[in-house]
Amino acid sequence: MLMIKKHRGRRVIVLSELAMDARQIGLALEAFDKVYGRYPDSSTIAPVLKASGTRLLLGNSSSNAIFRQLMVTGIVKDESIFSADTGAAIQPDNAFKTDETMLAHRECAFAYIPGFDSTCDWGTPLAFGPIVPGTTTLDFRIYGGKAFVLRRDMSVIAYPVTKAGKLSYNGLDLLDPRQPFWHGKAPDVKWPK
Repeated sequence: MLMIKKHRGRRVIVLSELAMDARQIGLALEAFDKVYGRYPDSSTIAPVLKASGTRLLLGNSSSNAIFRQLMVTGIVKDESIFSADTGAAIQPDNAFKTDETMLAHRECAFAYIPGFDSTCDWGTPLAFGPIVPGTTTLDFRIYGGKAFVLRRDMSVIAYPVTKAGKLSYNGLDLLDPRQPFWHGKAPDVKWPK
């Protein structure tokens, strides 16, 4: 995602770090899909445990828990792609050998929408952020009132965030079941903890 900023009185285009991180998450999801036949969700926990031999807890109660599957498989080797520089977030420490340290509380800034694979509609949102840690609210203060959405086509698009912390797309909230990519069903969003 390109953003325009002023530097020494001139407009410069910069790539947002959060947009680059979202793209990295997308690439990891694609790599995971090639091995497990879908993006990580509750149905891939058992195969990941078996293949990886890990004794770490894997779950589906939060995006932190589901993204752990990308780490124990070795597809992602750095926690920092899941974070954002929010005032309440903690910087990832890349200590992920224990249940207490792998994508610990407030180390993840992306919400995740499980239940999809690489055959879903191209425009389907898969992850978005930054989220105010411990909430279901987008942080509109950080990126000029924008949040970044990773879509199935691996594009990362900035959408406006309302002051109430909701993402606006096509005049509706992004998570509204009336959005065409949800096909009338509310998405099962896994929020970061």
